[in-house]
Amino acid sequence: MTNFITFRFEQRAHGRVAFVAIDNQKKLNSLSSEVMTQFVQVFEDLAAEADLRAVVLTGAGDKAFIGGANIDEMAALSDPGAARAFILKVHGCCQVIRDLPVPVIAAINGWCLGAGLEVAASCDMRLSAEDARFGMPEVKLGLPSVVEAALLPALIGWGRTRRILLTGETFDAAQALAWGFVEDIHPAGLLSNEVDVLLDKLLEAEPRALRIQKKLIQDWEELPTSQAIAAGVEAFEDAWTTDEPARALARFVADRRIAKRH
Repeated sequence: MTNFITFRFEQRAHGRVAFVAIDNQKKLNSLSSEVMTQFVQVFEDLAAEADLRAVVLTGAGDKAFIGGANIDEMAALSDPGAARAFILKVHGCCQVIRDLPVPVIAAINGWCLGAGLEVAASCDMRLSAEDARFGMPEVKLGLPSVVEAALLPALIGWGRTRRILLTGETFDAAQALAWGFVEDIHPAGLLSNEVDVLLDKLLEAEPRALRIQKKLIQDWEELPTSQAIAAGVEAFEDAWTTDEPARALARFVADRRIAKRH
């Protein structure tokens, strides 16, 4: 069996991170059923890593992050039931990212289309190469954009969401940055360095606090304001069920005292 998902762990000074790449370069890293099955399994395995601090997701090579769902497989879908089964696999890839208890950074290189854009939207943060291209071309193929395309209005607004979904047009990294879909863009050769900078910032946070915060942010996406605030109170209380806050606060106070002496 061909392995379409590669990953490696890296131990850093303040914790362990994982680097995951979709490696289906002959098909612009497109998501076939086989690729998606492997993808979900890798992320489910990562979720069980108690000491994991963060994950970086990218596409192998320099041509594509994810060029979309596999066109040949979609063209062979025979009935609505088969179509439903296929799109649920795409959703599964997005959901397993959102379910991962640690932050996931998308390092976007090259084409990021359709299902690839939905996967990117499911990540917690997105950094892009300056030459990356984005789009949701499904309507040009007789299909609506679905599943985690529903995340787009919160990221880029309803008007821009309507524009890219209803026209199927592509847009560049500068537009993605201006619209708020990505947080930063960088020359392709510097993208990995900038990912490292962001990882270092994440690793400065306390491990359990980071996991609690990711879960709370996702709860906020679903809850009315009053319930979101109540969930935050519960999360704050939960943080104190271990000694992590006490240790971190004591360290901060001690460091501040030392700084004042100097």
